[in-house]
Amino acid sequence: MQPIKFEPLLKQTLWGGKKIIPFKHLDSSMEDVGESWEISGVEDHETIVKEGPMKGKRLNELVVEMKDKLVGRDNYQRFGDEFPLLIKFIDARKDLSIQVHPNDEIAHKQGKPHGKTEMWYLMESDKDAKLYCGLKKEITPEKYKKMVEDDTICDALAQYEVKEGDCFFLPAGRIHAIGAGCFLTEIQQTSDVTYRIYDFKRRDKNGNLRELHTKLAAESINYQVEDDYRQYYVERKNRGVSLVHCPYFNTTVYDLDEPMTLDYKELDSFVILIGLKGEGKIVDNEGHEVSIKTGETLLVPATTERLRISGTFKFLETYV
Repeated sequence: MQPIKFEPLLKQTLWGGKKIIPFKHLDSSMEDVGESWEISGVEDHETIVKEGPMKGKRLNELVVEMKDKLVGRDNYQRFGDEFPLLIKFIDARKDLSIQVHPNDEIAHKQGKPHGKTEMWYLMESDKDAKLYCGLKKEITPEKYKKMVEDDTICDALAQYEVKEGDCFFLPAGRIHAIGAGCFLTEIQQTSDVTYRIYDFKRRDKNGNLRELHTKLAAESINYQVEDDYRQYYVERKNRGVSLVHCPYFNTTVYDLDEPMTLDYKELDSFVILIGLKGEGKIVDNEGHEVSIKTGETLLVPATTERLRISGTFKFLETYV
């Protein structure tokens, strides 16, 4: 089985910008592209294989056909025919709403199949780009509801100025919002459960306020306050640097300017490579060769034992 590329699903949004099309080197005049879903098994939003012998197949079709050979034995027992990760590029020209996601336990109680844990890795964003991540002061569920009503909820949130290379981990329950000017990679559980906490009293194109999910969000928020929500790490050339390690994904950043071999012989999982800068040539242990460059994403099947990567290439590696 060879590494697999997919056609991206481009999502036009009211807050979308102009960064995704050139970043991905796409020949498209589409405007206001807020998201590019790179690898997705979300029902009715599945990515399609771009090339090779499996061209035209949906991601979940591949999982059904190949099972543990694609995703790994333990992953197939855990997730069945649903691919467990959703990979996106997000370009926010305007502020997104303040949101929270439930954990798996709370989601099940609320009648949802899964919760959602995710992470952000910032690419080249605007100079004044900011985001919200986590609580900066203690509040109760009752205080939270009152702050939403009187438009002061942002006063309780930690806000960060961001730059390329910044990383944030968003375990389920952590309040967050992507701010105007942010351009980032999002890695998350395959789930579409999102509770909108606050939307700055904005109206949609029909003049209506968007629905808030205050009660469900109150049940889902982790009210614990931490000193700092940023993931700290030291970048190093030609070796992997761990960013996030959690039950739902493990993500590492690589910045290569010399050849490197990645050994997956003992790993019981697929691997996803997300191109951030430059271009690389990848050869697997079976001799399959594929190129990958800025803005491209590659799914490496669980049967792959090793990859040889050459070129000047910066990328994220993530697996379950």
